[in-house]
Amino acid sequence: MAGLEVLYTCVAGSIGCPQDAVVCFVHWEMIKNGYRCIGSGDEPRSSDKKSELLPADWSSNKELYSLRYKAKDSDTQLLLKAITVDSALIFNLMNSSTQQVSDLTVNISDHVNADQLQTFDSVFKDADSLSEKVKTQLLPSQGRQAGQKAEKKSQREEEEEAARRRREEDSDPLRISSRHPHQGTQPHWPGPMVPPFAAGGADLDPFGSRGGGGMIVDPLRSGYPRSGFVPSSGIPDILPPGAVPPGARFDPFGPVGRHRPGPDPDHMPPPGYDDMFM
Repeated sequence: MAGLEVLYTCVAGSIGCPQDAVVCFVHWEMIKNGYRCIGSGDEPRSSDKKSELLPADWSSNKELYSLRYKAKDSDTQLLLKAITVDSALIFNLMNSSTQQVSDLTVNISDHVNADQLQTFDSVFKDADSLSEKVKTQLLPSQGRQAGQKAEKKSQREEEEEAARRRREEDSDPLRISSRHPHQGTQPHWPGPMVPPFAAGGADLDPFGSRGGGGMIVDPLRSGYPRSGFVPSSGIPDILPPGAVPPGARFDPFGPVGRHRPGPDPDHMPPPGYDDMFM
């Protein structure tokens, strides 16, 4: 409780009963949470000024304590009242601007040694518990703001994690995402003749990540000896250059590299046809 001992020592002469000690403790919690005391009583005075100390007449009434506070960095003003009821002290804190009210009931004997009022080291009992009650019950607005900030931070971290997972999924070449269909343009095939669509595109993607099927085993890349024939260069008088995309599978539909003029020798003559060359 750094600072509480200094405060308690300064006002030790004004402490004459256990409830004085409790009010002094609650006052220090208000100071720690960013407020400064500006005076006693319900009404403002010309002598009001922000201070961490308690005003001179703070304990003049042992049945009703009334202190006014102002936020250190804003114009928010709070009115703190403490009423003695039997062995308890009931605190009431009101925001003068919004009229919002919070309260706290403290059992005096649970937190103060009545016979040790002039000895700071032994006057308070279970100080940590009392400090927690003041923060969560008497100053609930700050607790809610802290909780909202933590909730927003947690939500932002979840959104960032979800975005990271989506980026990883989209970058996986073996994954077909049904949520985000491929929107990229078709590849441009070089050559004098550009087909109206990307023919053979699936064959260039053996795992089918572009949609459609693919060839796991490509005859042109199977490791077997190949001839010097390149389908993309075209077949004279049969297939123009560029009609077959580079690397696409091509099944020849006729003799490659052969162009014989005249009748095709593969055609059989009709029966009874007299041909001197046959």
